[in-house]
Amino acid sequence: MIEILNPDELSRARKTGALVADILQSIKARSTVGTNLLDIDRWARTMILEAGAKSCYVDYAPSFGRGPFGHYICTSVNDAVLHGLPHDYVLADGDLLTLDLAVSLKGIVADSAISFIVGKAPSPESAAMIAVTERALAAGIAAARPGARIGDISFAIGTVLTDAGYPVNTEFGGHGVGSTMHQDPHITNSGRPGRGYKLRPGLLLALEPWVMADTAELVTDADGWTLRSATGCRTAHSEHTVAITDDGAEILTLPK
Repeated sequence: MIEILNPDELSRARKTGALVADILQSIKARSTVGTNLLDIDRWARTMILEAGAKSCYVDYAPSFGRGPFGHYICTSVNDAVLHGLPHDYVLADGDLLTLDLAVSLKGIVADSAISFIVGKAPSPESAAMIAVTERALAAGIAAARPGARIGDISFAIGTVLTDAGYPVNTEFGGHGVGSTMHQDPHITNSGRPGRGYKLRPGLLLALEPWVMADTAELVTDADGWTLRSATGCRTAHSEHTVAITDDGAEILTLPK
């Protein structure tokens, strides 16, 4: 299903995006050495419910997970890159943490992810990996304009990632959002320009470049959800929800 939002729905999407951005930044500021991932999940739950919003994750049970997910935020640490299931783990100095959050507010979903280093200054390798996902995300957003195609976004993202020397996994990537979290079109992080669905104003997309330092192969953790690098290398992930407008892509999950 591909939804095209009307002006009222787009207005609501802006509010959802702002909420997601605020929650992520609040949790980032509180995530220090000694923070337990279960505390992060509790913080997310409290902020979501206080805002009158709903979690997109708690009851989520897709074919690729051992569902339902049962938590309010994805917390992926170091070699974990996607769908990190919160568990009893205390963050250590230098951990690379990715927070991925999707919520629904007044019937419209927004989805965003950030990666950062906990505690001490990041190693050059970790900092570069986080930065390349952010540059790839910016390139994908720049390519998301009316009349362009999904392949143009994928090509823009993939070019940045591969030029920086990172392998690209195309199994998981961006997607449409709207009244539900995961919709068509699927947006791989590498692709051919000029191919796929033509972008229209009112389309809501979650773009999410992610990389693993030295592999494109994923393995599923024993929890049935967390996806990790097959080699145990570090990973990074950046994501924004954008709305296609007459003037290009409007970022809805940009922090204040």
